[in-house]
Amino acid sequence: MTRTSDFSLPKFEDIFSTQEERDEAKLDKIRDIPLSEIDSFPDHPFHVRDDEDMLQLVESIKEHGVMTPAVLRLKEDGRYELVAGHRRKRACELAGLDTLRSEVKDLTRDEAVVYMVESNFQRTTILPSEKAFAYRMRLEAMKRQAGRPSKNNLVPVGQNYSREVLSDQTGDSQTQIQRYIRLTYLIPELLKLVDEGRMKMRPAVELSYLNPYYQQFVLDEIELNECTPSHAQTIRMRKLADEHALDADIISDIMSEEKPNQKTERLAFNAARVRKLLPDDLPKEKTEDFICEAITFYRKYYRERSARSSDRDAR
Repeated sequence: MTRTSDFSLPKFEDIFSTQEERDEAKLDKIRDIPLSEIDSFPDHPFHVRDDEDMLQLVESIKEHGVMTPAVLRLKEDGRYELVAGHRRKRACELAGLDTLRSEVKDLTRDEAVVYMVESNFQRTTILPSEKAFAYRMRLEAMKRQAGRPSKNNLVPVGQNYSREVLSDQTGDSQTQIQRYIRLTYLIPELLKLVDEGRMKMRPAVELSYLNPYYQQFVLDEIELNECTPSHAQTIRMRKLADEHALDADIISDIMSEEKPNQKTERLAFNAARVRKLLPDDLPKEKTEDFICEAITFYRKYYRERSARSSDRDAR
């Protein structure tokens, strides 16, 4: 079914002004705004990294200034909210500048969300987590913009329709968009594994349906056994969770199963059993060191005991 494009009347000022006047009016909105008066976009899903690309941007700004103005919106408290240009703002800070060349746009909250996501999708590299939260924010904004059904149309503009529009705009299928959004329900540590390429999308999506309590057990198993679950394993975990039959021991048993692509010499541990033996106040990042020291101590004790046993047998 073909959808007709939205029709809107031209603004009054567009009818009774020349193009030159409109261009000048736009230029009036571009000015240098103090960095101290600019706030970041709330829950901005895209990371700003001080990497090599950032260093190149800093050098460019030092030499040529900010070529493309950032986009701001004026907040009710008189401060500015950064809609597009978080990397440019950071580069100005690193370059020692006090202001950011910006264009101030009259945007609603939802319009700002859409603008922010679209401008950042032009990046060459986007992490799965960035795309996930961006899609979620964009979809929620689109649904709010659509509003409630009118009297003449009792069918609401729902999530499926919004996802269809978003799919047309981005090129990702509706199914893929939904998969990305599911990633936002992972605990941060599991989501980081997806960003690092250590866990694939489909197993991660299945794990997102587990509550954070069980997700933590899965993470413990991943760290202890140095392996991530297969898609089939995560499907089983989700099914057992839906049946209220999942617990830490079952997760450990499933994760301990050898997968076809794993080496036979891989060691597997029951994370729940090991966790009970660790001190309650032991920091998580010290777990491996504690276990290694404990094994070293016991190994020394085991050798001494074996030596004494050999001496007794020799007598």
